[in-house]
Amino acid sequence: MDVRVIDRQGIQAHVVEELPRLLKQEDALVWVDIPACDGLARDVLVEVFGFHWLAVRDCIERNHVSKFHVYADCIFVVLHAPKVGRRGHVHYVELDQFIGRNFLVTVHGPLNPAVDPAVALLDTAAVLQRIQDGRLVPHSPFDLSHAIVAAMVRREVDLVAELAQQSGRLEQRVMLGEEWDDPESFIEELFQIWYELLAVRTMAVHSNATYTGMARRSRTVPETGAPLLADTADQFELVKTMADGQREFLHGVIECYQTRISTHTTIAAEKVASVSVRQNDDMRRISAWVGIVAVPTAVTGFFGQNVPFPGFGSTIGLVASASLIVLLGVVLYVFFRRNSWL
Repeated sequence: MDVRVIDRQGIQAHVVEELPRLLKQEDALVWVDIPACDGLARDVLVEVFGFHWLAVRDCIERNHVSKFHVYADCIFVVLHAPKVGRRGHVHYVELDQFIGRNFLVTVHGPLNPAVDPAVALLDTAAVLQRIQDGRLVPHSPFDLSHAIVAAMVRREVDLVAELAQQSGRLEQRVMLGEEWDDPESFIEELFQIWYELLAVRTMAVHSNATYTGMARRSRTVPETGAPLLADTADQFELVKTMADGQREFLHGVIECYQTRISTHTTIAAEKVASVSVRQNDDMRRISAWVGIVAVPTAVTGFFGQNVPFPGFGSTIGLVASASLIVLLGVVLYVFFRRNSWL
């Protein structure tokens, strides 16, 4: 747990035991940053600050949506930032804030064990560095909170820009026809990026609704804080719009790819059907000629029996058998011809 005081002299670190005294200072901004809400942190939130037990419980447990609650002495806010993990899974990195009259308490997590704890501290660390460098001088808890959330929004915008770049490469592969090398992997990559954009959009929508609601509670927000809340809501609306636009573009790429697959499949099916028709025609012709050729075989086989028959051993028998072969062959040829087998 890091306890810092921001005043005209800059920013100074303090120990937890000094918190009761520091909170009584009117001309100083107290910033308490809690990397994980453990037993000590819970005791400080309850006993030193006197926060409501429901809000403290939300700091200990994971929350799946952004929300806020206005108390008599502070506003409690739950936000999420995206972190893309293994196989495109988007982790919700939670940041809880207690924005008071002269203090800001930031509580990180809890986190999925697969997420590096350092990821949760990126935004607060960036703001701390700006304050230490003299590039940022927050005059109120709302100023400090606005700077932290703005850093979070910048990371979300960068993520959308990165996904847009990946979408552009995929669209290029579709137009060049390079996706046919491994279509299954290509489809998976398309929908993975689409899902990541959806997750970022969802977080932005929830965060926008949270800050819009806070801005409307202007009676419980200091005069200088209301514009900052409205600005933060606008920033999340921008992230949502960017994610929506990119998702629409990617959806067009997916539809184009699916149309190409469908077209290629239809053409291939037509070719297979055409080949099948040709094969059927060939088989009919073959069958017809086999039937015709079978006539002399049958006749000669019959007359080749070693038994006497009319005309046996005479010229008339030979002429009769030859005539029968020709006649039956002609009849079969005419029959197959009329039925388009020949």
